Amino acid sequence: MTQGDEPIDEDGGGYDVDDWSRLKAFAGVVATLDDVQARRAVFALGDTEEPRVIDMELPQPVIWWEDDGEQAAVIVQAEAHVGSDGEVMEVLGLILPDGGGAVALMDDVDLVDDTDPTWRDLVANAIDAGEDD
Repeated sequence: MTQGDEPIDEDGGGYDVDDWSRLKAFAGVVATLDDVQARRAVFALGDTEEPRVIDMELPQPVIWWEDDGEQAAVIVQAEAHVGSDGEVMEVLGLILPDGGGAVALMDDVDLVDDTDPTWRDLVANAIDAGEDD
């Protein structure tokens, strides 16, 4: 397992535009429930076939398109699974600026780099909103 022995968010916090790259990726193997419970992975899928790791550099900044609009995130886990319908799902484990985790499909994100002005604004806005709470 690559980088799988330490928790993803060992300091328990989120990130800003300057320190997101310190997030620990879960790469090299498909996650199990034990990995999720130990906070090394964001998700584990048990009811799919042919699970495999997606070969990509992690962590990776993204803009996630969710129901409430766009949101900044960082991919720390990427796997492909074949569902019961035979379709391949590319599933991502995301860490949000506030330190929370989320699961998304590759189709629902735009890969960006940390200089992308929209991503930077979304991270800054998420941090500001968290300080208001």
